[in-house]
Amino acid sequence: MNNFRIGNGFDVHALAEGLPMWLGGIRIEHNKGFVAHSDGDVLIHALCDALLGALALGDIGLHFPDNAQEFKGIDSKVLLERCMGLVGEKGYKLVNADCTILAQAPKLRPHIDRMRETLTPILGVPVDDLSIKATTTERLGFTGREEGVAVYATVLLCREE
Repeated sequence: MNNFRIGNGFDVHALAEGLPMWLGGIRIEHNKGFVAHSDGDVLIHALCDALLGALALGDIGLHFPDNAQEFKGIDSKVLLERCMGLVGEKGYKLVNADCTILAQAPKLRPHIDRMRETLTPILGVPVDDLSIKATTTERLGFTGREEGVAVYATVLLCREE
């Protein structure tokens, strides 16, 4: 029986003008936001995929289909809470998570501490156990052209004692 499980997640959402930008559980003022069925929070979606993947439970689309009316416009923090519920049901807890946001704009460093403070109560870990970093792609690719934002997330789970 495995005492530790590692998972990784990846998510991308397109950007469009006039939509709200929800990232890391908080609203960020910007002229563009995410095109999505839910609120489009790519950071939370990547975390959900990492959590689900660590336990071989499929992906976010399996649990929260983007054609289901019940998830239309849903706050992604609710999806994260449900994923953490599945983690607990399987007898695991989060040890730590490491996330990297790929976005040309807006500058995210001023928002990262608030993201960590918002997400750690849901994840059940201290702030020091959630790393969120942001980087640009030096204007290369779809993130560099500000067409979308991508996030990588890695989690370590351990069996509850």
